[in-house]
Amino acid sequence: MSHDEHDACACDEYNDLTSRRSFLQTSGGLGGAALFAWAYPEWLPKVSFADSFAGERDVIVSIFLRGGADGLSLCVPFGDPLYYTGRPTIAIPRPDSSSANRAIALDNFFGFPQGMRFLVPAYQAGHLLVVHGAGLTYNTRSHFDAQHFIELGKANDNSVNTGWLGRHLATTSPMKNAASLRAITIADGLAETLKGAPRALPIADPANYGISGSGSTRAERQAWLGLEWGESIDPAKTAASDALNTINMLRNLNVAGYQPANGAVYPNTGLGRGLRNSAALIKADIGVEAVHLDIGGWDTHTQQDPLAGSMNGTMTQLSGALGAFWQDCIASGLTQNVTVVVVSEFGRNVRENGSRGTDHGRGTAMFAMGRGINGGRVLTNNWRSLSQENLADRQDLPVSIDHRDILAEIVQNRLGNANLGVVFPGYVPVIRGVTKPNA
Repeated sequence: MSHDEHDACACDEYNDLTSRRSFLQTSGGLGGAALFAWAYPEWLPKVSFADSFAGERDVIVSIFLRGGADGLSLCVPFGDPLYYTGRPTIAIPRPDSSSANRAIALDNFFGFPQGMRFLVPAYQAGHLLVVHGAGLTYNTRSHFDAQHFIELGKANDNSVNTGWLGRHLATTSPMKNAASLRAITIADGLAETLKGAPRALPIADPANYGISGSGSTRAERQAWLGLEWGESIDPAKTAASDALNTINMLRNLNVAGYQPANGAVYPNTGLGRGLRNSAALIKADIGVEAVHLDIGGWDTHTQQDPLAGSMNGTMTQLSGALGAFWQDCIASGLTQNVTVVVVSEFGRNVRENGSRGTDHGRGTAMFAMGRGINGGRVLTNNWRSLSQENLADRQDLPVSIDHRDILAEIVQNRLGNANLGVVFPGYVPVIRGVTKPNA
């Protein structure tokens, strides 16, 4: 996806990070047997499995906005005049402006920019929650550290080496006992968020997943791999069996021929294709419980332009793909409930810099979407004006809601897992009413 591309607007650390991720994915994610080492959980906690009825649990779709997304552009505090004072060239005009780029009011204080317009129907249906001032409470402006800590679910603790969603899956029984694939990263490498999950694979294109090489000998080579790995010991034996079973299962699904429901049209972008494939897997009812996707391009140090330029394009990709997924899998009345969560490693400075961009900040906006989400509102905690004395380090939107509060409530109430002490070690979340008990 787009996070692998060199970004002229981004800092050196972000481009180095995406280059390293791309190298690791292309060198270690060539399909089939090369993935086995990433596929098996490295850690299995000694806790009781969640005993909720599997049919009552939501499927979760996790999306990471890589680069540090500017929450003040994703959801604009047009009710605060200081927002306009700090951003003389990149602010989104008020909803009552005559500008074609004016904000779309969500309430009497916050609004979506035009780039996020495809999410307005989900918001109006009460299925989309915006959480503002959310983020990592640990103070770092490093892309690598912030992404790493958010994906693990705990900051600055070397004893934690699995992802929060991986630990959730490791402490719940499968929705379908025979499923060979419980979790998938739509990419060539497994996201840290899913690290530690049983029966998890990175698959960039589920429609074309399999053993690479000549098609004329593929069946023989796959049979040979099955025999070779069948003689090995666990965990490699089980992981190999799951991967080969997944290859056979996906071959019979016709993912490429998937037809979205309810008039949904996915944009032809990396995230659009990824969410379309995710919908195909979820609706096929094969036991997939978690999907992770990335979208990059959010490190906007120069020429940010959320009105008609770089960030407007990235927001349009995000909202177009998410809006189509909502129409296809949430508004369509699909029997299986799906919850979507969207996070980024940090936000940006409140004030724009001399290059018409914004530098690394702290609090940002995150999103939760689904029929089981108490949406149709912007959730804040002690929101204060953007005056300098109210800002973190006198320059950033403070983190007033720990992102784990949102994720933990979803894990507990929508994914049916009460083992929050394992999923988010050492953290006691504040339940903020982001979920509905039944949907």
